[in-house]
Amino acid sequence: MNDSRPTPHPDHTDQARRAVVRQGLSVAVATGLYGVSFGALSVTSGLSVLQTCLLSLLLFSGGSQFALIGILGGGGSVGAAVGASSLLGLRNALYGLQLAPTMRPTGWRRYAVAQLTIDESTAVAVAQEDRSLRRLGFWVTGIGIYLGWSLTTFLGALAGNALGDPKQFGLDAAASAAFMGLLWPRLRAREPVAIAIVAAVVTAALVPAVPQGIPVLAAAAVGAVIAWVWPGAR
Repeated sequence: MNDSRPTPHPDHTDQARRAVVRQGLSVAVATGLYGVSFGALSVTSGLSVLQTCLLSLLLFSGGSQFALIGILGGGGSVGAAVGASSLLGLRNALYGLQLAPTMRPTGWRRYAVAQLTIDESTAVAVAQEDRSLRRLGFWVTGIGIYLGWSLTTFLGALAGNALGDPKQFGLDAAASAAFMGLLWPRLRAREPVAIAIVAAVVTAALVPAVPQGIPVLAAAAVGAVIAWVWPGAR
């Protein structure tokens, strides 16, 4: 099928590409700096510097990483930590389905695309109108965040080793604050607000009665059920 859309002027194309690169790099810098917090929290939660760095290099999903160390640092089991982390990571699979028609990765690029498919790279990609610009936005944002996040995780881990007791600096509450920061921008409609309220109530009710990490899994299950049965949900 022929594309009937007019061919963009070269100057306009260059301007659009530069705009996408600037957008991707700005998101990468802002997000990458956040890795310092993860690195510091991870080592003060009991992980080594090496384990902390490997989490960023291999898992590379901020919400999942914070969930993992938050539960481990609170005394939860490894199973509960991995379960909560995995549930949060499922969203990346949905992003992959959304990006597949744009990226069409083959060979080794399939692994690279899968590794770099996160909230920010997806958001920058889908915000572009042209397929080539979507691909550019994805790669610039994804690679930029991966490099920055890995480096700042290492720096934060070194700093966390020198800090000692995280409670002296309020770092024991930083993971919760990080989740609130991730959640707040999404509370723009009735459905996410209702899910957040019910999940918070379920978590608060279960905290005194069950082991660490289980309330998070239960709240996630309740949220999934509400989203599934919500009138008009797709």
